[in-house]
Amino acid sequence: MLRNETFTGTIGTTVPESTPSFEVIAHPGDGAPDVIVVVLDDLGFAHFGCYGSDIETPNFDRLALQGLRYSNFHVTPLCSPTRAAILTGRNHHTVGMRAISNFNTGFPHMRGHITNAATTMAEVLREEGYTTFAIGKWHLCQMADASQAGPYDQWPLARGFDRFYGFLDGETDQFNPELTYDNHRIEPPKTAAEGYHVSEDLVDHAIGFIHDTVSIRPDRPFFCYLAFGATHAPHQAPESYLAKYRGRFDAGWDEARARIFERQLQLGLVPAGTELAPRNPGVEPWDGLSSNQQRLSLAMQEAFAAFLDHTDAQLGRLIDDLEELGRLDNTIIMVMADNGASQEGGPFGVLHEMKFFNGILETPDEAIARVDEIGGPNSHANYPWGWAQAGNTPYKWYKQNTHEGGVHVPLIVHWPAGIEAKGEVRGQFTHAIDIAATIYDLLGVESPTTYRGIEQLPLAGTSFASTFSSASAPATRQVQYFEMFGHRGIWVDGWKAVTRHNPGQSFDDDRWELYHVDEDFSEVHDLASEQPEKLAELIARWFEEANRFGVLPLDDRGFELFGARFAEHSPHPVSRIYQYFPPLSPMPSQVGAAIGGRNFDLLAEVDLNAGDGGVIYATGTQNAGLSLFIDDGKLVFDYNAFGDHAIVESEALPLGSHRVGVRVVRGEGMSGKAQLLVDGEAVAEVQLALVMRVISSVGSSIGEDVGSAVSKRYEAPNRYRGTLHMVEVIVAKSKNEQLQAEAEAAEALSRQ
Repeated sequence: MLRNETFTGTIGTTVPESTPSFEVIAHPGDGAPDVIVVVLDDLGFAHFGCYGSDIETPNFDRLALQGLRYSNFHVTPLCSPTRAAILTGRNHHTVGMRAISNFNTGFPHMRGHITNAATTMAEVLREEGYTTFAIGKWHLCQMADASQAGPYDQWPLARGFDRFYGFLDGETDQFNPELTYDNHRIEPPKTAAEGYHVSEDLVDHAIGFIHDTVSIRPDRPFFCYLAFGATHAPHQAPESYLAKYRGRFDAGWDEARARIFERQLQLGLVPAGTELAPRNPGVEPWDGLSSNQQRLSLAMQEAFAAFLDHTDAQLGRLIDDLEELGRLDNTIIMVMADNGASQEGGPFGVLHEMKFFNGILETPDEAIARVDEIGGPNSHANYPWGWAQAGNTPYKWYKQNTHEGGVHVPLIVHWPAGIEAKGEVRGQFTHAIDIAATIYDLLGVESPTTYRGIEQLPLAGTSFASTFSSASAPATRQVQYFEMFGHRGIWVDGWKAVTRHNPGQSFDDDRWELYHVDEDFSEVHDLASEQPEKLAELIARWFEEANRFGVLPLDDRGFELFGARFAEHSPHPVSRIYQYFPPLSPMPSQVGAAIGGRNFDLLAEVDLNAGDGGVIYATGTQNAGLSLFIDDGKLVFDYNAFGDHAIVESEALPLGSHRVGVRVVRGEGMSGKAQLLVDGEAVAEVQLALVMRVISSVGSSIGEDVGSAVSKRYEAPNRYRGTLHMVEVIVAKSKNEQLQAEAEAAEALSRQ
């Protein structure tokens, strides 16, 4: 008899003549601890109260006072790479995540997802009998695959998680997020006006998932990966939290850095004799700023503080719930950041972070008129360099850089049942790749050598569990390389070589710096000229590690890789003609038609009857985007460039079938124009002062405007009322691409 399973019993004619055998269900054993890994976004070494901050974080502090704080924990300089390192225990280049998952360069170190040759903690622990949840930010699959069209093979449920609630992209609007529940898109359960904030929603679902498990299967421990959107831009928080921090930072960033630094010395988080790093280039003395610049930057810092404080309160709800369930003491909780504080707000800060990605530096005098919007639904703010460096105290530089400001962040470990020490500091060098190895060690779990028939890469991380019981235990890591966008660094036994790279510059021309960080914790005294032999030794070691872990080829491309790669078998067809057939789900920003910075025609086939109208196509949010809609029988196009609305509308359309749309054409510089099209004829146009290259992190929708309304002419979602047959977007080639195509065509003709 054929059987499709391993059966070790016997089969007779009847049951009494047979012996059953039962599947052995994996179980980690009675008393196995629950595990929660909490990851915050763009949070500097000095942002928690227990790491010296002026911001109130009583719940993070509570975990630290009942557990351990690590003062020498390191990550990669960017979010997706660090998350890949945390979840796999391997270096980010090795697993295919050189930079953020929005990119796929065609090289093994940048695939935009974690290779299947590197198991995640969820995959490993689920095989051991854990139930597994992912909550919050994923950002570990190619964004081109993040729509309801899939493929789903790199979404959380395909990488070991039983349940998922959160968002797939690198950031989202805190009041109007793009949410995914398991493998399907959902709308937020309420609106911002009704008091919605995504951090609260995430913790609601974390608590719900935990209750489902402990109520029905209390024998099974859980692994929860809780990745907040906080404190990545946009910095948004409820009004009560914004009000709490008004006036708190009026003394400015110089005084804040000095005060935080003194606190860090007192707390033993930085060694005696450490010096406060000088201000980064572009960070001006606080007293030298204009009143508008001070006022604007204060509002942005207040919004950041409110956002972090509000996040702390949500974590507090989760801690309290675990305590009420009686599971807190035997839950291993690790809290960390994915990289240092962000430099993406520029020298002045930005009301809308997408301005940074458009190369726009809005001056404080220009932005001050909207200062009261900062932190609320009408802003997408990110603070200036001065406050970012204060968050990275005592270090220099920021997220994206391989100096300590980009890679040195907090780590809190809380496990009362397994750690006797309370409130102590550990100074051993540790890294994100060590998190998985440590958890496996604590649980007595082995990382598999093969998984689902695929040979697995060896772990690069080492367990630091030995440091739980001893502040003097030797570090388990002796070397660690760093690389991001060509910035490089290497730490070896207390020495560090590091370089900042300028894009486009030869890597051979990079100037390396040398620091004895065991004695110079904040990278103040560059010893490169004094000890050239030591520097040469470390640079050579960097290349050894780079070859070992798949770092090469060096690639300094960054944000330009956001551009769509028009290719076969992709959401972005070679023809550059997109055809959408409603109804269909909203599309993430890197899945919808690639119109940013390009000429395009947006056309729709409609049957117009009396009373028909609504949104035909929209992308973005109330802070930036564009929308084509029919209102009161007229065709309307609203191009919302960071709150500057360029609107054009037609005369009333005759009833019947029409092909309507808009043509956007770039002009000189970043300007352009938009023409309304009705049945092939241009009927009206408007000048565009700015054609946005990067429009929004929120994607597009057909037949409705999901999230916040792009246009003030309607309330979202303003679903189309009537018959909308099809929407077509035709994207033009760039001038260089057109010239190349013409040259190729001419060459082909010459060969005939």
